This record gives sequence, structure tokens and C-alpha cells, in this order.
Amino acid sequence: MKRFGPEELLNCYRRGVFPMADSRDDPSVYLLDPDQRGIIPLGNLHISRSLKKFMRNMDFKITFDHAFADVITKCAEAAPGRENTWINDGIEFLYGQLHAMGNAHSVEVWEGEKLVGGLYGVSVGGAFFGESMFSRTTNASKVALVYLVRRLNEAGYVLLDTQFITDHLKTMGAIEVSRAEYHDILEKALKIKASFHLAPN
Repeated sequence: MKRFGPEELLNCYRRGVFPMADSRDDPSVYLLDPDQRGIIPLGNLHISRSLKKFMRNMDFKITFDHAFADVITKCAEAAPGRENTWINDGIEFLYGQLHAMGNAHSVEVWEGEKLVGGLYGVSVGGAFFGESMFSRTTNASKVALVYLVRRLNEAGYVLLDTQFITDHLKTMGAIEVSRAEYHDILEKALKIKASFHLAPN
């Protein structure tokens, strides 16, 4: 059987497909290339008035890539309203390898010393493929997304892939595009050289 490692996983993203498992306890992984793809246009992130007010007064600290393993573990945990997740041990291991290679990144939201929200995803060229997010307190994942989009815009990315659309993402400006349109956007994004890290944080 051919080995499936981090390079093979990156090639999946370059082809426009991404991996999932049926559940946390299912060791198998399959690839998806849905008819409709969720994206957030990087120039059209919607931040509600209430979220802007919240962010002006929040006590959160935001970091990038300071706790990647903790973020993916939190994303894999069961939580109210999300009793099961698709992140199994094999996926955790592979994305940890991508992080070590500089191709997977996380945004962390801290309340004091406690990690209360965050997200992680994969970076290839000028494309960022958002994988999962979590929140353990009000607005934490929304704040993580706002900071992610700021970083992507500053760094010259042109695609933020959310894979699917949720009500949560819709409120932030996510839209659906056809598979053909997505692949056109992806092709252009892969030709761009973008660097996730602009400065120490």
C-alpha cells in the first residue's frame, strides 16, 4: 500500500480535495471534492456591529502558531452541539507534521492563561484551507476568524477555503461557489507566494 504522508496531503489540497473521517473513533480517512465549496472572500468578511463592540472591549489575547497541537486537540473534542467530530488520530498526526513543515497554522484565543478558542488550517501558495475551529466562550471562534482574515490579507493570500458553509460562517460572509469556479480560484491562488508569518507575535 502506498504511504500517505504530509506531501501527499498537500498534493490533495493542490488538487482541490480534502480529507475527512466519519467520526473521531473511525481510523479511516476519505477525500472530498464537493459540488459546492464554501469560501470567505477575503475582502468581504462581515463583522457585525455587536462583534466590533465586543472586540473593542475584550480581554482576549491572540497568538499565531503558539499552541497548534492544543488547538487541533480542542477542535477534536466533543462539545455541546457538536458531540462528534471528524478529526481522528491519523488526521491529528498528519496535520502536526504539516505544522512542523510550515504548511499548517493556528490562531489561538486566550483568556488569561486559558485557551478558549481558535482555529487551524493549511497554507499552500496564496490559499489557506480552513479546517476546524472551536470556542469555549462567547465570540472566541469569531475573533479567531477575524484575526485570521487580517493576517491573510496582510500576507497577500487570495483564497480562504472553508470547505462547507455553516450558519456561523454565513454570518461572517461565507458564500458557496461551484466546483468549477472553486478550481479556477484555487489555480490562481497556488501561483502566489504568500507567507503566513509576517512578524514575531
